[in-house]
Amino acid sequence: MILDGGLSNALVARGHNLADHLWTARLLRDAPAEIAAVHRTYYGVGAEVATTASYQASVPGFATMGIERDEAETLIRRSVSIALEVRDELAGDGRRRLVAASVGPYGAMLANGSEYRGRYGVEAATLRDFHRPRLEVLASAGPDLFAVETIPDAFEAEVLVALLDQIGIPAWLSYSVVGLRTRAGQPLSDAFAVAAASTSIVATGVNCCAPDDVLAALEVARTQSSKPGVAYPNSGQDWDSGTHTWAGETSYHVRLAPAWQAAGAAYIGGCCQVGPTDIAALARLPGLAAWSSP
Repeated sequence: MILDGGLSNALVARGHNLADHLWTARLLRDAPAEIAAVHRTYYGVGAEVATTASYQASVPGFATMGIERDEAETLIRRSVSIALEVRDELAGDGRRRLVAASVGPYGAMLANGSEYRGRYGVEAATLRDFHRPRLEVLASAGPDLFAVETIPDAFEAEVLVALLDQIGIPAWLSYSVVGLRTRAGQPLSDAFAVAAASTSIVATGVNCCAPDDVLAALEVARTQSSKPGVAYPNSGQDWDSGTHTWAGETSYHVRLAPAWQAAGAAYIGGCCQVGPTDIAALARLPGLAAWSSP
């Protein structure tokens, strides 16, 4: 299936400043119609999956903005309902579209750059206590599946996989990688093995990595299980977490996608700095636009 592109860059292109620790999640409260507009744009150019604005949405994260638990949970559910409403609004054209509830790593809530490093220095119980309530709130809003994404650490993935198997909603598990290792430094063979026996994980792969790292990672994933792959790298530019800016030239190109598909990827799209023009080009590639869900 064709995934959408980056939500943050699409919102920035619409004039929003996201340079705070809530990132796109702040607009769940301040400008939900803008999030809907981005979902509508991506669906309109051919994306078959909308990824919700919940990557950085959590009760502890919202608490730093003075938002109480009840309102925070409402906002987390809203991330799903916004995408569902846009999906249903477009249902008349007969195309199948899905909504994936984004689940970012623990480090995204910390907003200190550790989402790109992993190894947070906390016990598994801390990660369970953080992820379980958010997964349950997102599940209650009725997404088609979870997008468990940009996970930097196989240790965190192991916690998430156990929780996902308890909840029972299909999910993909996507690591952020450098070469053939997670951001935390574990071999990808070990990282993908974490999900091999999972009953809820329907695909494994990578996102928010350099496009050139995707193919080899997918090949490793395929050695660990028969699950389909997922691939949605960023533009290949460099991110400065201090200034919240990207620099350098893009290396994302849709000509890479057929090789990703041949390596087992059934979900292909883009992450940060990949926009509607790129997704439209993906949708025009022969053999990619007519995928069915695994």
